Amino acid sequence: MSKGTINVAVENIFPLIKKFLYSDHEIFLRELISNATDATLKLKHLTSIGEAKVEYGNPMIEVKIDKEKKQLRIIDQGIGMTQDEVEKYINEIAFSGAEEFLEKYKDKKGEDAGIIGHFGLGFYSAFMVAEKVEIITKSYKDEPAVHWECDGSPEYKITKAKKTKRGTEIILHIAEDSTEFLEKSKITELLVKYNKFMPIPIKFGTITETLPKPEGAKEEDKAPTKEVDNIINNPNPAWTKQPTELEDKDYKSFYRELYPMQFDEPLFNIHLNVDYPFNLTGILYFPKMTNDMNMQKDKIQLYQNQVFVTDNVEGIVPEFLTMLRGVIDSPDIPLNVSRSYLQADGAVKKIASYITRKVADKLKSLFNSNREDFESKWNDIKIVIEYGMLSEEKFFEKAQDFVLYPTVDGKFYTFSELKEKIKVTQTDKDDKLVILYASNKEEQHSYIESAKEKGYEVLLLDSPIVSHLIQKLESTEENVSFARVDGDHIDNLIKKEDTAISKLSDEEKETLKTFLTEVIPSEKFAVQLEAMDSNASPFIITEPEFMRRMKEMQQSGGGGGMFGMGQMPEMYNLIVNTNHELVGEILNTKTQKKKERLVSQALDLARLSKNLLKGEELTAFIKRSYEMIK
Repeated sequence: MSKGTINVAVENIFPLIKKFLYSDHEIFLRELISNATDATLKLKHLTSIGEAKVEYGNPMIEVKIDKEKKQLRIIDQGIGMTQDEVEKYINEIAFSGAEEFLEKYKDKKGEDAGIIGHFGLGFYSAFMVAEKVEIITKSYKDEPAVHWECDGSPEYKITKAKKTKRGTEIILHIAEDSTEFLEKSKITELLVKYNKFMPIPIKFGTITETLPKPEGAKEEDKAPTKEVDNIINNPNPAWTKQPTELEDKDYKSFYRELYPMQFDEPLFNIHLNVDYPFNLTGILYFPKMTNDMNMQKDKIQLYQNQVFVTDNVEGIVPEFLTMLRGVIDSPDIPLNVSRSYLQADGAVKKIASYITRKVADKLKSLFNSNREDFESKWNDIKIVIEYGMLSEEKFFEKAQDFVLYPTVDGKFYTFSELKEKIKVTQTDKDDKLVILYASNKEEQHSYIESAKEKGYEVLLLDSPIVSHLIQKLESTEENVSFARVDGDHIDNLIKKEDTAISKLSDEEKETLKTFLTEVIPSEKFAVQLEAMDSNASPFIITEPEFMRRMKEMQQSGGGGGMFGMGQMPEMYNLIVNTNHELVGEILNTKTQKKKERLVSQALDLARLSKNLLKGEELTAFIKRSYEMIK
């Protein structure tokens, strides 16, 4: 037997470990199983190159609970350790960074809790939950087994052990304040969370498996059963395989494994596989999206060598892609560091850039190989792509090859196709190309029809960030502007050389405007007289494009916030068609009451077409309409 003191100058390292990591103390199991996995994989490597003259076999890692003895045990069949190696790796190397750790993080109060593994202290995370830890280990070399134990002070004891099979057993004597880790449900939860895809099988107890009934068995006979190992993990998940090894059904099966409560199938996947200038594998899935950008995040799982790290991947994955789902695995992402460290890390930034490029390339490939299928999925993926165009300049550039602009009639154009299609009809007198769009086909139906009667194409752009996107497109495209179809009368949206002549004289127009401004509430509507086609509506309500855009941008987080547009009262233009028969009748009617009635009815019809007539005013309109047709 030998005794000693762990090579660390600061004697309070153990209570510090426990307090420092208190908020994240469940990671001790991840650390210990990661160590067991490393020990097993090292043995695999040594046997494959002939350095270890032993049979590798089919090793597994086993986790056991003994509630009576208050013990949690982690057992592997890996490389094991000799006494010299225990002295070196447990008593010296594990604490080589302890003083630096203490000095650098003594005032952080948990801010960088994950740093414990960064300094090689992973094994000692066991003391977060244990009052005493034992190691029983036998090396693959022909040397005696070793028993190491420590009660949380810097002193340890080493004796010979009776263990005859190679590998290591860690015994945690669980502390009184950590007895939750003696519960089967808690350990199962942690194993599934952190170790679901570890590369070595992990056994935790047994399960009962039902076998087929023997031939000739009666219907009422019970099927035979047998106890089998309960293997918690899938050691060979899809992302560890080459894309050539997988079919579409395999990707979908893995998606269900990742998200068992998700019933919708993914639309498509992107298999990531790169080994230079960094190592990264993974599979990203495009799920069906909604226009609610806040509901989709935190579905990508980050792994390091098949060990779960986090599902909060902002700063590692470009923000617009955090709405996707799937797995990213990279040994180049440190397992135990703070988020601020990750966001500043050069390798992590390269990874984010690579993922952006890979997603863009995949989308372009899907578009080129099967455009019809791509179009059918557009509404389910557009929110991610549009967000990416706004937030990532390189993605914006690449996206020009596959971004689609749907029309209200269900046709799809790329931007270059759209410009070519409308350049003759929708170029105004100042040689500017005007792209018309609607945000709601039903609410803006009458405006859309007016535009279509002129032979114009109307896009359907209905995502919550469309105002931001339009602003971006207008700033990058020369002589192109977007106008929402209900932003003005159609002849004003795309001004041509020819202007209609008003049937009313200047004096009549002055008389009409004076009357209308007296009847129509000026705090809601600014009256404008326009000479338009006599078949156009008599009253048209519009909202200035700039004002509406600024409000929309403010509401979706950005743009117009500094101007306070979101708090401004609703203000609209009321365009009065001086060439419409009804407007002439309003002007020439002698009875004041009838004049006001006609104006109220025409105004309410215009409000109705704009979806602005509600509540008490809608009730009054309906009542008035019945009275007028008596």
